[in-house]
Amino acid sequence: MSQLYLGLMSGTSMDGVDVALVDFSSPHPHLLDYQTFSYPTSLLEDLHQLCTPSDNEIVVMGQADRAVAKVFAEASLTVLKDNYIRIDQVMAIGSHGQTIRHHPMSPHRFSMQIGDPNTLAALTEIDVVADFRRKDIALGGQGAPLVSTFHHSVFSSPLHSRVVLNIGGISNITYLPKKGAGEIIGYDTGPGNTLMDLWCKKHTGKHYDAKGEWAAQRSFSPMLLNSLCSHSYFTLPAPKSTGRELFNMPWLQQHLTQHSEINDPQVIQATLAMFTSRTIADEIAKFPDVEQVYVCGGGAKNEFLMECLESHLHEYEVFTTDELGVEPDTVEAMAFAWLAYAHINRIDGSLASVTGAKRNAVLGTFTPGKI
Repeated sequence: MSQLYLGLMSGTSMDGVDVALVDFSSPHPHLLDYQTFSYPTSLLEDLHQLCTPSDNEIVVMGQADRAVAKVFAEASLTVLKDNYIRIDQVMAIGSHGQTIRHHPMSPHRFSMQIGDPNTLAALTEIDVVADFRRKDIALGGQGAPLVSTFHHSVFSSPLHSRVVLNIGGISNITYLPKKGAGEIIGYDTGPGNTLMDLWCKKHTGKHYDAKGEWAAQRSFSPMLLNSLCSHSYFTLPAPKSTGRELFNMPWLQQHLTQHSEINDPQVIQATLAMFTSRTIADEIAKFPDVEQVYVCGGGAKNEFLMECLESHLHEYEVFTTDELGVEPDTVEAMAFAWLAYAHINRIDGSLASVTGAKRNAVLGTFTPGKI
């Protein structure tokens, strides 16, 4: 009997809503379809506005909360229609929502995702599991990264210690020790694509640097790289997580002001790619038994970024998750389908060793769509 779930994910880059249709009826999840849907331009503008303090925030947030859910619902129904699947065949939707703030270190730590699950459930008539981060935060954790448990379930090896590296807007790693070698550890290493995307948009009008071709035409600046790497986040011990609250255009501009002699946008783009790769590699080096690194997320398509990463990780075997049978783009959306599956089946979706919470926990809140 099939166990069909939909996973919905939109990350820090806000480059689209990823939808994964996954069958969990066998031990290894089977991806049936994966599609990406863009936000309408006006909604995308509101979402970017909500990432920083501004006027009339509550009204903008309330409207965007429902607008995001409507985009999620339309995307979900499109994928089901394309695959000739009825809504009553789907066990649940796992919806990450859209993060607009992530403050895991404040006195009253919080992480806020919008995309109203009630609207999503009403429009699709499918049960929805959402709001995955706040239970972990209530237990003293960071609420991130949440993909590590899925990484463990799908990518672990009894013979080899591995790192699964997800390069989205923010990069995170999951250390998967071989059998008996230690506990699973995961955390955000720092920027992934977010600064590169913002810089590329500012100077080329394109949402991202396809294959890293724009950056690849120049050499990086060692001085600027060292300046960027001086951020205090990189000296914090795990568990830790971050977002655009720390790594954003104003922060980058402060460093560029200090290095006004660097005025070639492509040199800066090349440096940002090297910044992402170096900060990732520095963290992976903290796990001396690692033999293999598997890369997923949108950054896996950036050929220049992958070259930079491999230059730092030359002593490791570096692959994409294609080698393990999962396309790199699909991993995060599949993870949220799995988190919905875990919620329905009362399986722990978080690992205290990853997030720093008091204990593992079943994550998410349940919103019925069929009654």
